[in-house]
Amino acid sequence: MNNWFKFSERGTNISTEILAGLTTFVTMIYIVIVNPAILSQAGMDFNGVFVATIGATIVATLIMGIFANYPIALAPGMGMNAYFAFGVVIAGGIAWQGALGAVFVSAVIFVLLSLTKFRNTLIDAIPMSLKQGITAGIGLFITFIGLQNSKIIVDSPATLVTMGNLAEPMTFLSIIGLIVTAVLMVYNVKGSLFIGMIVTAVIAYFEGLVVIPESFFSMPTGLEHTMMQMDVESVFSGGLYAIVFTFLIVTLFDTTGTMLGVAEQAGLLKDGKFPKVRGALLADAIGSTVGAMLGTSPTSSYVESGAGVAAGGRTGFTAVVVAILFALTLFCAPIAQMLASVPAVTAPSLIVVGFLMMGGLRKIDWSDMEEAFPAFLVLFLMPISYSIATGIGVGFIVYPLIKVLRGKGSTVHPLMYVFMVLFIIQLGFLHH
Repeated sequence: MNNWFKFSERGTNISTEILAGLTTFVTMIYIVIVNPAILSQAGMDFNGVFVATIGATIVATLIMGIFANYPIALAPGMGMNAYFAFGVVIAGGIAWQGALGAVFVSAVIFVLLSLTKFRNTLIDAIPMSLKQGITAGIGLFITFIGLQNSKIIVDSPATLVTMGNLAEPMTFLSIIGLIVTAVLMVYNVKGSLFIGMIVTAVIAYFEGLVVIPESFFSMPTGLEHTMMQMDVESVFSGGLYAIVFTFLIVTLFDTTGTMLGVAEQAGLLKDGKFPKVRGALLADAIGSTVGAMLGTSPTSSYVESGAGVAAGGRTGFTAVVVAILFALTLFCAPIAQMLASVPAVTAPSLIVVGFLMMGGLRKIDWSDMEEAFPAFLVLFLMPISYSIATGIGVGFIVYPLIKVLRGKGSTVHPLMYVFMVLFIIQLGFLHH
């Protein structure tokens, strides 16, 4: 084991790696509650998505740990699950089977790209300002959904949205849960999101807002309702290319950025480069492919892996421990469903995760109109249009146009012009 994971070479040992794996697990366990809660709103079976979420997490994280040997865990990504449910299915009117088809197609493309150097070309083609705008825009989108689910923000015939009735029990409890989670994060408590969920659920129980299941544990069920249900044909017959592109692009650079950040934190970069990057990207690509087949949205590297690195994790054995712990949660579906049935339990996590995705905005030069304005449009339009694809599309159209009008067209990567034309066609003529 020492030879495979290189404990001695990386200055760690098995007990430290186990502790690091436990730390990462605690910080990201909330996903087994939040992901099924989100996708079930798109009409998918909760138990099926619960099992699919864990299955995709185990597969992707084991590949990352065993073959890439990095202390990085993967699971269905926040943002992409919200886009899947609310942007594609609910707002876009596309059946969840078709959305799964789009996830599957994008994942297969991701696998192919991960085997070639074109993946780096694709990532490098997108300006940094747009990358940061996309990440932050997804954050606002997630936060907006959390505010809606908790009814802190509600529909309004006059202004489209307005403040809800904060005195309503569920809304008030959501605010309490948000405050509890924020305080825990201020004090750097490991697993703040999950602990915040538990505290909120306890309060909900005493307020009579949660129903205790007959049993807290059960055998995994429901996968037959989601497994192999992806409708790939509708991707092509329905022209869902922008959706495929959105899943692909966001997953690709989000995963790459997170992996680089965690690897740098762990001191595993060599001369600024990422050793075994192909194996690491394949972990995510294969995880997303398996996830689509099982019935969940794309996987992504989790920034919460940094908590495990801070606890001493330096090898892939940390990821293996995370995968084993997730496997044990397969028998906890009744607990997850109980917690997910209370909007006040999951909404604070959505709001806080959205906040955490805003940090990249400081890297944008807001005094440079050419870079900042397209990023601003991406950032603003994602929640307002209720579509991540629309936000990306507008940004990819406006950025090259501004550069051309400024006489700087040669500074734009040729692929950006290809993306611009494709999005003009998609938004102008094929928009759903």
